[in-house]
Amino acid sequence: MPPLAGFSNNAFHTRQDFRIGAISLLRALKPHQSTGGARIRLPLATGTHFDDVAAQLEGFARALWAVGTLLHSKTVTQDEHDELIRPYIDGLANGSDPGHTEYWGPVVLRDQRMVEMEIISYALLAAPDDMFHSQSSKAKHNITEWLKTINGKDVPITNWLWFRVMTNLALVKVCGVPYEEVGDAMKEDLDQMEQFYLGQGWAADGMWSDKGRQADYYSGSFAIQFSQLIYVKMAQDLDPERCARFQGRAKVFASSFWRYFDSNGAAIPFGRSLTYRFAFAGFWSAAAFAEVDLPSPLNDWGVVKGLLLRHFRWWSNKHDIFNVDGCLNVGFAYQNFYMCEDYNSPQSVYWALKSFLALGLSDSHPFWTAEEKPLPSDNALTVSVDPPMHIVCNTGNHHYLLSSGQFCPWPLKATEAKYGKFAYSSHFGFSVPTGPLIQQMAPDSTIALSKDGGDTWRVPWKVKTNEQRVEASLERGDEILETILTSQSLWRPWRDADVDVRTVLIAPCSRWPDWHVRFTSIGNLGAAPVVLNNTQGAFAIQGRGSTRGEVLPAFADNVITKANTGLSFAEGTLESQHGALVCSDAGASGIRSITLRNAAGNQHLPSDITSTGQVLKPDANTNLMWQRTLIPTITSETRTIKQGDAVYFISAVFVAARSSDKIEQYESLDLQKLWDDVPVIRVGDLVSKASGKDQAYIDVRVLPPLT
Repeated sequence: MPPLAGFSNNAFHTRQDFRIGAISLLRALKPHQSTGGARIRLPLATGTHFDDVAAQLEGFARALWAVGTLLHSKTVTQDEHDELIRPYIDGLANGSDPGHTEYWGPVVLRDQRMVEMEIISYALLAAPDDMFHSQSSKAKHNITEWLKTINGKDVPITNWLWFRVMTNLALVKVCGVPYEEVGDAMKEDLDQMEQFYLGQGWAADGMWSDKGRQADYYSGSFAIQFSQLIYVKMAQDLDPERCARFQGRAKVFASSFWRYFDSNGAAIPFGRSLTYRFAFAGFWSAAAFAEVDLPSPLNDWGVVKGLLLRHFRWWSNKHDIFNVDGCLNVGFAYQNFYMCEDYNSPQSVYWALKSFLALGLSDSHPFWTAEEKPLPSDNALTVSVDPPMHIVCNTGNHHYLLSSGQFCPWPLKATEAKYGKFAYSSHFGFSVPTGPLIQQMAPDSTIALSKDGGDTWRVPWKVKTNEQRVEASLERGDEILETILTSQSLWRPWRDADVDVRTVLIAPCSRWPDWHVRFTSIGNLGAAPVVLNNTQGAFAIQGRGSTRGEVLPAFADNVITKANTGLSFAEGTLESQHGALVCSDAGASGIRSITLRNAAGNQHLPSDITSTGQVLKPDANTNLMWQRTLIPTITSETRTIKQGDAVYFISAVFVAARSSDKIEQYESLDLQKLWDDVPVIRVGDLVSKASGKDQAYIDVRVLPPLT
């Protein structure tokens, strides 16, 4: 798709650059705004589970993240005000007027209008004179009465409670409604959301229990932390104690959240609503807007500024996020309806404008005058972020997270892919299914199981946390060199088969930083024997040649070679009995099976299992980053698993990213050496490779031990 002038060619270094980016996005929406200004409908005939009037209100309201902030900053020119801002002021009056043809209609139960009320309320709070006090008496009355319709209605016990809190805050602070009229309701909603809190600044999106566990970008930039920071900015006089608590949570949340961003600005996609794109960075913009003093290493406005602006620069190079008219499309790095939710209208994507809140700070604010600083570095290879059950890994060659324990219980499209995979990457993204066949399941960074010979497949979804301890350490002889982080989960693929699947993830270590290891045990607790097929996937990777989009050649004789086209990096695929590897202009992704042997050298685990490496070609458009990918996999068929028996699989996943800021670094890697240097695993008396006393190995202590 063609780039958007003002955004795609934007350096995103200064406040003026940032302002131009916001203006360009608003200008692209202008042709699709209704005559009365109250609705925006992009020319795409896709629907949502809610009515189209609400979807058109969504288009109007989401632009207000930028409109309200621009008005707050008082930096728009008169021409920009007349062209781009005034229609929204008029639209607010017309959309809330029951007698107007563009009336939005009142709120009913669990109505999408509730969502958009928060954004309208933000605009009222940020720019009360322009958005409210300049309106006629009739318009003021209509706006007030329309906003009041959110009260007394059933609201999902999720981040949606913030929509009502913010609406009532605007009613009090701007519309003149007495605090006594809505104060108790606000306190009730705020107290309810206290139950979402998980610690370390993180909140779940709803109640955290065995019925559902979600802690994703809604915990921070998309909703909860973001709304808390607006509350900090706007409600100090009404609720100082809670505002102080929210400030404290923002500080501790920031201490782990910065790790979800790579040095080039990319964030790790995880969870739902990923079509909101640069809303990933909304927390940094809101923290600046609320002027929260963050702790080290973020106690420098230049560091926070870098996190925000690098993220925008990363997106400015993704030209396929725009339709031909310059409006954002539904998708991620390109238009993609497989990965969106049934609540994503063509207008939904403008939730991304949340990240422009820093425009509310003046040119002279230290945020904008500070020199932009690079991503903090504490040389931590891996860090456990306990509340969301993530291990964030930054190996130098790749930035990703390991995940276990979360799941979304709703009938959400691709929910297993968005929450249940073992790993999520800021460079490789992840894949979503298009159908039931294994190539349509696109099983990157996960395990897929079949008990009917491959006709149907299951992947992790409603997982449980397993309290059985697993410890791992890097050792040499009897010396422990470092402790290695691990995480694990337990799930049951079928209701009609008593099969338990446990996966232990072992994070990278200093000796093998480009690998992580998976232990999977499959136990049959039922009376009926089962025979299983399984496919274990590595990261999906761009699967076409860099010059003509051609099919990647196969490497000969299991030797990784530079491409014969004069390229400075290898392109090709490799399949063997023990693994599979794909190299392309995106980097390298591979997986290898690991066999444990006893002291006599005899294979012990896995036993009676036929495995082979295979490069899987999933359906096009399954991946968030690239339209055509390949997935290195290990495919296996187990022996018959009888009651009380278990089988074990051990695999190691190899990955190195060739991203825009790591091209020279990647091309200096000896991929053949790295690929051949498979982690050595020891479990009790079993070992994957004989090692001398001076050789390192990963010691895994599974309690109780493997049998």
